[in-house]
Amino acid sequence: METGGPGFARDRDAAGRAKNSRPRDGLGRPLPHGLTGVPTTPEDLVLPPDEALREAQRLLDAGRPFHAHEVLEGAWKACDDENRELWKGLAQLAVGITHLRRGNEVGAVRLLTRAADRVAAYAEHPPHGIAVAALTTWARDLVARIGTAPIPADLLAPRLLG
Repeated sequence: METGGPGFARDRDAAGRAKNSRPRDGLGRPLPHGLTGVPTTPEDLVLPPDEALREAQRLLDAGRPFHAHEVLEGAWKACDDENRELWKGLAQLAVGITHLRRGNEVGAVRLLTRAADRVAAYAEHPPHGIAVAALTTWARDLVARIGTAPIPADLLAPRLLG
């Protein structure tokens, strides 16, 4: 472990990158060491695109957008340059939902807006059966609703595939 200041210790991997060894709650917030959190996605998980999409959808449907983001982030970091921005946008959609579920409306609006803009660029030729046009519309509609009325939970699990 490495100390980052008084009372702060961060686990590091062999390359010196920070690791998230603390348990987490269902929305990905770190819990104190010693508590039991929910199962998390391994930090080094890289799935083929179709598997990543299915797993991310399963996690979104289960109300675990933070964990879906980790799956999508793994795909983003491992993909070819041609689709990198799409995967980054999908990961941002999941983070936007995470912010909204945590009560951070400002962060949700920012991430969902960035995500919609990033994903929209793939509307003409969506790879892997991703519902690009529907996701873009969903994100922009959700942004318009934030702060105006309570958002039903079923709106927080977008359909990734068309």
